[in-house]
Amino acid sequence: MPIADPSSFLRGLLDAAVAAAAPAAVLPAHLPAPPRGRTVVVGAGKAAAAMARAVEDHWPGPLSGLVITRHGYGVACDRVAVIEASHPVPDALGMEAARRILDLVRGLGSDDLVLFLASGGGSALMTLPARGVSLADKQAVTRALLKCGATIAEINCVRKHLSAIKGGRLAAAASPAPLVTLAISDVPGDDPSVIASGPTVPDPSSFADARAILRKYDIAVPASVARRLDEADDETPKPGDRRLATGDYRLIATPGESLAAAAAAARSDGAAPVLLSDRLEGEARIVAAAQARRALAMTSGADLPAVMLSGGEVTVTVRGAGRGGPNTEFILALALALEGQPQIHALAADTDGVDGTEDNAGARCGPATIARAAALQLDLASLLANNDSYAAFAPLGDLILTGPTRTNVNDFRAILIQPRS
Repeated sequence: MPIADPSSFLRGLLDAAVAAAAPAAVLPAHLPAPPRGRTVVVGAGKAAAAMARAVEDHWPGPLSGLVITRHGYGVACDRVAVIEASHPVPDALGMEAARRILDLVRGLGSDDLVLFLASGGGSALMTLPARGVSLADKQAVTRALLKCGATIAEINCVRKHLSAIKGGRLAAAASPAPLVTLAISDVPGDDPSVIASGPTVPDPSSFADARAILRKYDIAVPASVARRLDEADDETPKPGDRRLATGDYRLIATPGESLAAAAAAARSDGAAPVLLSDRLEGEARIVAAAQARRALAMTSGADLPAVMLSGGEVTVTVRGAGRGGPNTEFILALALALEGQPQIHALAADTDGVDGTEDNAGARCGPATIARAAALQLDLASLLANNDSYAAFAPLGDLILTGPTRTNVNDFRAILIQPRS
């Protein structure tokens, strides 16, 4: 039997994926035992304030601290200060809050405990430029990296080597205090050294790696950045660094677990889930073309309805002047590749509620998308060429609007293949 309401079905799968990573649900079971001394809570990311609230609600003793989250993602906390700052381009609010975080963890002893709450967006939010690098120069490099199609691992490698707090430096500052990191992963592969740029774990990357990434994408950097990457002798802490020996890293939510929750929801609604991967990367339009081919090949199958589920982080090399984010561009490219195929509906969204820098989480498409756009005189191919996917779906009413979810397990994509009617 076909799914009666494809749009509601797909939105339900997104909601199930987000709910599986809600801090209030996933964090309490991972809390460590209280220390004999002080407990200091610090953190950064789109989930940081919600995570701090969950800590406060379940912590049996006194605590204090500070977390940084994106504007609009704050949650009222009683004992942990919450600072809202800019994302994805850092600002002075995030810089000052990062400086305060370093001050909070310095001078602690072995009887104390640092809880670091890490989630997606933490790298941009907790910005503290390294010696000799200005905030303006770091902002310029960030903007260039965001436009060139670099992966999150590449972006964060550069960020770590322009930072005084990332790449294990926060943990080094907190030593000898025990440090427990509770992390919600937003990166393909769930690598702790990439999540929020790994401020509490050893960093396997180097200044040479950062320089190679900038060369790869032909990014011209300010003179202060070039000097930092060419001349600095203070490499990030590496595996085996004794200052990081007291660290304990706990992944409390991952993209794979959220996809599994969406798959369970699909089964309960009568659709067969097909899990592709939770770590797909690449250009949004190229990934869309590949998934369109696979979905089209499934339309004659017997085991329908089925839904293809995938996560990861697609990217966009910005060449146009339009508005939109990777997930909305994925859906636009997918709609064009499907050419109105009557059996296929799809949704793509960022689980944090913001696709790129817009107010939507993503978009959806269906068999009538191209015809409806034509009726509104929307040239979808031209809009795709101009990276203007927002302008394609806003008039159609097909943007996905969730508001701040206060979590982040990366992209979520669901493609429903219905039986033939």
